[in-house]
Amino acid sequence: MTTPGDTQINPSPNGTAELWKKFRGSALKRGLFSAGFCIKAPYFRTVLPRIREAVPGRAVVRIGNWWGIRNHIGTYHVIAALNGAEAAMGILCEVSVPTTHRWIPRGMRADYPTKSTGGLTVTATADFPDFAQVTRETGGQLVTVDIQLLDDAGNEPVHAEIDVWVSAKKKCPATARCSRRR
Repeated sequence: MTTPGDTQINPSPNGTAELWKKFRGSALKRGLFSAGFCIKAPYFRTVLPRIREAVPGRAVVRIGNWWGIRNHIGTYHVIAALNGAEAAMGILCEVSVPTTHRWIPRGMRADYPTKSTGGLTVTATADFPDFAQVTRETGGQLVTVDIQLLDDAGNEPVHAEIDVWVSAKKKCPATARCSRRR
């Protein structure tokens, strides 16, 4: 197993990781990257995630405090928070899982111990396997992504875990035309 932030976690960097390296240097570029992320996964536009960090094993996303995320009592809606959790998990997996493998969410557990009225900083971390050991023959491996959501006051109104199934992609025969898409 590897530790969050371990640079050896991703033996063959994928397009998302390379793109993030180009766009992480300024707030404007991070904003453009975040907008592109929402175009690729349109549902995340409901919480307007802003990606702050995306390295193998760790991702940090900011979801703001605006009227569209509030519930009827004026607090941060828990489903909006969980959309932010899924966004953080998604970017984490995108930069951590090499192009030889794929990932898909399998389930989520969440606890909401307190109310929040502020914006949230969402941090997703996971210990990914040695991808060389995850082959078509061995099947896949379940990876649990830990999601910490902290509001502007430093409270943790929501904590979540998302299970992700990681498996090897089917190899493309040399004579076939295979899609290069993820």
